[in-house]
Amino acid sequence: MAITEITEHQNEPRYIAVEGPIGAGKTSLAKRLAESMSADLVLEEVLENPFLERFYRDGQSAALPAQMFFLFARARQMEGLRQSDLFATVKISDYLFAKDNIFAELNLSADELALYQQVVASLNVDAPIPDLVIYLQASVDSLLNRIARRGIGFERAINRRYLERLTDSYARYFHAYNEGPLLIVNASDIDPINN
Repeated sequence: MAITEITEHQNEPRYIAVEGPIGAGKTSLAKRLAESMSADLVLEEVLENPFLERFYRDGQSAALPAQMFFLFARARQMEGLRQSDLFATVKISDYLFAKDNIFAELNLSADELALYQQVVASLNVDAPIPDLVIYLQASVDSLLNRIARRGIGFERAINRRYLERLTDSYARYFHAYNEGPLLIVNASDIDPINN
């Protein structure tokens, strides 16, 4: 292998994370990218979370257990990524570990957030930093339409106000993001599922 080939290979992204609010198309785009790049796919364990339906239905009463489930599941996946050889194959994830805090700050009370932050600190997760983060922005109307189209029963309880707050939180987070390369895509008009 020539030196230029090695240098080009080293500059290729080995770990790509796709992020955005609920309904932006994260999982669909991650699956498409993984397929086209013959990459390993790391998916968020959304449907496995036994507290999520209750959270969308009842809100605050289930926010902490839903958040803790996601924290532990994501931490376990990130530890697996850290222990695997990131250079053996490209990894595509449909979430960025650091976004866990976006939801914690949005959904937890002050006392719950303090407890959550203590747990995060004690876990000491050393999540790998993606070589590229793709942030899918989308309007609240397009998110609501996509959520309705995909027909996951408990997601029907997601209201406009919650999505407005969530998209604002994502925008603030990625406005200040400086961990690595960031590609911002307006996903209101793209359809990674069908196109």
